[in-house]
Amino acid sequence: MGYRKLGRNTGARRALMRHLTTALIRYGRIETTEQKAKELRSTAEKMITLGKQGDLAARRMALAYIMDETVVKSLFDEVAPKYKDRNGGYTRIIKGGNRRGDAAQMCYIELV
Repeated sequence: MGYRKLGRNTGARRALMRHLTTALIRYGRIETTEQKAKELRSTAEKMITLGKQGDLAARRMALAYIMDETVVKSLFDEVAPKYKDRNGGYTRIIKGGNRRGDAAQMCYIELV
């Protein structure tokens, strides 16, 4: 985990990052706040790096973080092979407008 607390205690923050990582790998692009996206970038890239390793130990480490087995299977079979020649930089953050309710800076994070 990084250095942003995101206004949550440790357990809630860890659950949030696990959920966002799962959603990003499942859908390829999600909309969230800028601070959450910057924090998510780190964990998503670590999961893709595990997918590139492709061995059983890496799969088990990914399953320990991502709870949905179908997402882990797609990570190892579809997502990670696209990045075999790329050394990092698997995600892109595109800034959007402000959220209407609290004027938080929104953005899209997507897999490159």
